[in-house]
Amino acid sequence: MTLLTDPQTSEQEQNAKRRQILEGARAVFLEHGFDAASMGDIARGAGVSKGTLYVYFDSKEELFQTIVEEECKVQAEQVFALDSNDHDVEAVLTRLGRDFIGFLGDPHRISSLRTVIAIAGRMPELGKRFYLTGPASGIARVARYLEDQVKAGILEVPDCEVAAAQFLDSCKSMTLQPLLLNAVERPSEERVAHVVATAVRTFLAAYRR
Repeated sequence: MTLLTDPQTSEQEQNAKRRQILEGARAVFLEHGFDAASMGDIARGAGVSKGTLYVYFDSKEELFQTIVEEECKVQAEQVFALDSNDHDVEAVLTRLGRDFIGFLGDPHRISSLRTVIAIAGRMPELGKRFYLTGPASGIARVARYLEDQVKAGILEVPDCEVAAAQFLDSCKSMTLQPLLLNAVERPSEERVAHVVATAVRTFLAAYRR
C-alpha cells in the first residue's frame, strides 16, 4: 500500500516505524493467534496509535501476510542459498536438510505455519502466496542446484523438481510433521542429524551417477 505519511518524515523513519509495527504484530499473533488478535491489540503491542497502524497496513490480514512473506524471504536467503559450483552433493544436502529443519522448527515459525494452514480455506490468496514464496521457492532453488549437478555429470535425475520436493519432504516428515501437529517436542539435534543423513543416503542411492 502507499504510505500517506508526513512529507517531513524520512524514509528511514518510515521503515523503522513499519518494522516496529511488524514486530509488535508478530508478538500479538504469537500470543493470541490470528483470529483472536485485533488491530487494537496490535497497535498496543507495537506502541503506536490505531491511526498510525492503518497508515502502514490496511488490515491484520495484510499484516500477517507481510510477516509470513518476510519469513519466507529470510528462509530463502539463509537456507536455500546453494552454490552450484559446490559439487559435494552429500555435504550440500546435509547442510541444507539440517538448516531447513532448524529454521522451520523454530516455535514462532511453527506457529505461523499452523495459522496459515488454519486460515487458508477462507483466505486462499494468502495460502497461495505463502506457498509460492515459501515451499515452491525452496523447491525451485534446490531443483536448480540439482540441474546444475546433472549438467556437471555428478547426478542423474529425471525430474529435478520432483526430486527436490521429495528430498525436502523426507527431511521434514519425521521431524517437522509431528511438531506441526504438536505430537512431540522439538526434535533434538541428534534426531535431526539422523533423519537428514537417512534422507541424503536415500537420495544419493537413487540419483548419484
